[in-house]
Amino acid sequence: MPTNKNALTRYKYLDEMLSDRHHFYDIHDLTEKCNEKLIDAGFPEVSQRCIEKDINYLEYDPFYAEIERYRVNGHRCIRYKNPSFTIFRKELSEEESNLILEVLNTIGQFDGLAHFEWLDRFKIGLGLKKRPRIISFSNNPYLQNSNLLGVLFDNISNQVVTKLEYHTFTDKGTRDIIFHPYLLKQYNNRWYLIGAADADGKILNFALDRIDVVTALPEMKYKPCNENLAERFEDIIGVTLYENRDVEHILFWVSNHSKDYVGTKPIHGSQCQYKNEKDEEFRRQYPSLDEGAFFSIDCIPNYELIRELCSFGKELIVLSPSSIQDDIFNRIKSMLDSYSVVRI
Repeated sequence: MPTNKNALTRYKYLDEMLSDRHHFYDIHDLTEKCNEKLIDAGFPEVSQRCIEKDINYLEYDPFYAEIERYRVNGHRCIRYKNPSFTIFRKELSEEESNLILEVLNTIGQFDGLAHFEWLDRFKIGLGLKKRPRIISFSNNPYLQNSNLLGVLFDNISNQVVTKLEYHTFTDKGTRDIIFHPYLLKQYNNRWYLIGAADADGKILNFALDRIDVVTALPEMKYKPCNENLAERFEDIIGVTLYENRDVEHILFWVSNHSKDYVGTKPIHGSQCQYKNEKDEEFRRQYPSLDEGAFFSIDCIPNYELIRELCSFGKELIVLSPSSIQDDIFNRIKSMLDSYSVVRI
């Protein structure tokens, strides 16, 4: 029986990897991954022979783990025979059970989607009591390719490299890319996959309704994300980021009818409403704009920004910069021209 100080730590890491059904680990992989985690935890590395002894030890008293050896592409891989097996067990308190159940119920609003069937099995396995949901959010069950949500969620959570076959709205021809998936993001009732291209590491996004085929590539080494993706979206509305564009200070006026709506549901996190002296200054500068309120946001212009500003119609007028004002003016003019042709 191993008596090293870090033996329990090694068992924990091995337990996680041996129950993993999304990667194929041989003894070299298990040793490498275990040593990476040991170093991160401040422990010294161990030899492959040590890991071999650890695995053999798990097969006997007190653990009695059923471990199978199998071959993939010429490699002799190792895993638990039962993926649900673990050498660590802990009873949940009622408070923990309720919290986990609510989290599962929230995720479970994707009921019926492929690869989310494990939620029900997980609830049963934990012995959680059924109760009504207390959190609900918007979900479009008719979204094309929404069945890919479960597949991609699975790949991201298990850090599996993915091959995407996709098309664009302007070109129906199928293209493919080797992709390291990092995040599923919802915007305007549409889901997007954010990740990095394997070829150059560039961060890209793909709308799920334009992805045709998803193929897992567990034999490829997954490259974790080295940046905070949340910060990537701080300066934009939506998901489209033009890295060659600068942040713009956008000043706009909102009518009395919509000012409270905009004030309590900001268009962007940087939104500011002007009051007192600054408000009086703008009213002198724009005397034709009666009542209402003046706001500003600081973000990088993109398609989603223009569409959001246009969505308020006559209730919102962009005052600066002129480039965004022109974009909106041209869109409204094009719309007017189209209606003029079909209007009876």
